[in-house]
Amino acid sequence: MDKFIYLDNAATTKTSASVVEAMLPYFTEYYGNASGIYSIGVKSREAVNESRRTIAATIGARPEEIYFTAGGTESDNWALRAAAEMTGITVFENQPGDRAVTANSGFHRKNHIITTKIEHHAILHTCEYLEKRGIQVTYLNVDENGIVKLEELKKAIRPETFLISVMFANNEIGSLQPIREIGEIAQEHGILFHTDAVQAYGQLPIDVEKLHIDLMSASAHKLNGPKGVGFLYIRRNLRLGSFIHGGAQERHRRAGTENVPGIVGFGQAAKEACESMQKRAEHERVLRDYLIDRVLREIPYTRLNGHREKRLPNNANFSFQFVEGETLLIMLDMEGICGSSGSACTTGSLDPSHVLLAIGLPDDLAHGSLRLTLSAETTREEIDITVDTIKRIVERLRSMSPQYEDFCRRV
Repeated sequence: MDKFIYLDNAATTKTSASVVEAMLPYFTEYYGNASGIYSIGVKSREAVNESRRTIAATIGARPEEIYFTAGGTESDNWALRAAAEMTGITVFENQPGDRAVTANSGFHRKNHIITTKIEHHAILHTCEYLEKRGIQVTYLNVDENGIVKLEELKKAIRPETFLISVMFANNEIGSLQPIREIGEIAQEHGILFHTDAVQAYGQLPIDVEKLHIDLMSASAHKLNGPKGVGFLYIRRNLRLGSFIHGGAQERHRRAGTENVPGIVGFGQAAKEACESMQKRAEHERVLRDYLIDRVLREIPYTRLNGHREKRLPNNANFSFQFVEGETLLIMLDMEGICGSSGSACTTGSLDPSHVLLAIGLPDDLAHGSLRLTLSAETTREEIDITVDTIKRIVERLRSMSPQYEDFCRRV
């Protein structure tokens, strides 16, 4: 293997050298507990607070509205479960003999969430968890491009709706949702609005005030930061409860010793991502469109999944008819090219992508998907090599497909 081309940046990104450099002193020199009163503890606490200020500024928030977590999945879980508890419902763990849901006598509880069928599993599985405990969930359909229909959202709102959770940008097909409009609808009806912005943060400009966002999840490792650290934005004066109980960290809302090196790395990565966003997005968008044009023009019986323009600047998702996606991925890996067939969180699943099924693809086409996600380091030469390699592999796989042979005879 004389080349290595990494095109799976939606799954994770390479931690930048400057981020690693910023983190290192907090492993070896300023290693004190951020809750300590001695000097190296104070140094750690100051670093955490500086990262909090940096990240808050990137989304138009206040520092006290940023709460550090272990990543996007925790942030999503926290947002949904704590919002449910705010309504007067107590959410219990599974314990023999426990009632799943309780409410104070005479208290008019709200027990309805609206989300979509194409959310990340961190949202969908949390909704399933809450459904077993008395919460009702409406899973909105999306159009063929994976975008929410605002009229259907409005029709789904009930008097008991307390939360709308719609992802900013889809992690598989890259489609962007009308977040500002959704935020306005939620605000008009007095409903909390949460968005999973794990894929969008650092890729797109976000202003939580202008977009009417109450809760937002993000993760460092999607923007050249370290793994294992994220944040949840919680709008001020929102009385959201704790998710992890214990000490007084994160202003009594998220217990546990702070991951100081990770938080420092996140702050550095966020700063770099937002400063380079415009230039990087244009670079990625040009190469993305070049990739899409070549694939659709040169490989027949191929479909682009997601909206052609309203998509993340670095995302391209294709379905190749008469090709099995996992085999395509394995053969690309043998050529030194890294891609994916969808979310990294579903790797190993035999089921077709729930996102591709939701936009109307049949099972066989959903199984033949390939997601390629670019970075600032991706080059045109790498795109050319990748497309040429995909063409060769697709031709080979189709040559061994009885379905393709039969199809060719009929056409």
